[in-house]
Amino acid sequence: MNNSSFANNTPLCYSINSPPFRPIPNASAYFSSIFSALGLTSNLIAFVVLLKSFRRTHSRSRSFFMIFLGGLVVTDFMGLLVTGSIVVSYHITHFNWRNLDPNCHLCNFMGMSMVFYGLCPLMLGAAMAIERFIGINHPFAHSSSMPKSRTVFMVLMVWLIAGCIALLPLMGIGSYHMQIPGSWCFFNISSKGNDFAFSLIFSLLGLMSIAVSFLLNTVSIVTLIKVCCGQGKNQRRRDHEIEMMVQLILIMVIASNCWCPLLVFIAQTVLSGRPLQIKYLLLWLRFATFNQILDPWVYILCRRAMLKRFAPRLEWSRSSIMSLTPSFGDTFRRFTRSSLQSTMNQETAGDRRKSNLPPPSP
Repeated sequence: MNNSSFANNTPLCYSINSPPFRPIPNASAYFSSIFSALGLTSNLIAFVVLLKSFRRTHSRSRSFFMIFLGGLVVTDFMGLLVTGSIVVSYHITHFNWRNLDPNCHLCNFMGMSMVFYGLCPLMLGAAMAIERFIGINHPFAHSSSMPKSRTVFMVLMVWLIAGCIALLPLMGIGSYHMQIPGSWCFFNISSKGNDFAFSLIFSLLGLMSIAVSFLLNTVSIVTLIKVCCGQGKNQRRRDHEIEMMVQLILIMVIASNCWCPLLVFIAQTVLSGRPLQIKYLLLWLRFATFNQILDPWVYILCRRAMLKRFAPRLEWSRSSIMSLTPSFGDTFRRFTRSSLQSTMNQETAGDRRKSNLPPPSP
């Protein structure tokens, strides 16, 4: 009788895994602290770099792209700050969740933060791919009809959509639960009821964002390859396009490698009906959190100003593909020049034979 009343009084977030938990080794505390400090520092440096570059840029397309990058940096920084502070505090104090949070408010907040800051980078990557696709394939319409306020609005819309999805478990679609080893909360990955629906929503939306990024970035790269070797007054604008696409491709590759294992694992678990394997969940979750550390180094390192320090002999003033590969360009021009001269000499000799003219003296 007492056990049944205790089960009925147990809050929903503690119904599967209830505190207290076994003490966690000090290695986990050191790992979480170092991981959070490194991620926060990297994103802070990236934000300063982006802010300086944004003030110096005069290209509309580049300023649009940097607004998206700024939104991504702020999202990664806040995600590490919110979730990392809770995890590190637990490792240091080993507080009892039932005593500190008897009504599951903190657990629900952390679960919402995990979902929100997990989906935002993937959805922002898809939004950046859409913006670059329009900017490369329809540059006139992009530059004439898209003000900076619309770019900010797109970033805010991504945050709003991710926030609405994170609120679904509080409205009955899914549920947030305490997760082993007791330092974090996440939605219940299960093949039963509304938990099944929310697990699929989270995994499929993340995978769809990655697929959209891959498709549109591939089309944009093909378009750039067709025009990047051209010579003309728009060459410098194309250099900026190449630089932005390189950064966007690296962001997509990092997000795919970090998030696909976790998203596929969640989808496979709920679709197969197998019990959740917590060791694989923790492993793939750590893979996913590396995204927040690796992303800012794309903005810090993959800039022409930084690349010029590593390779100062290259012609970075006209850093197009042809200037980065001068030997290829010279060979191509010599080959076309020699071919053209030989063709003209053959035509001149043929005309002289037809008219029976003597060959010219040496």
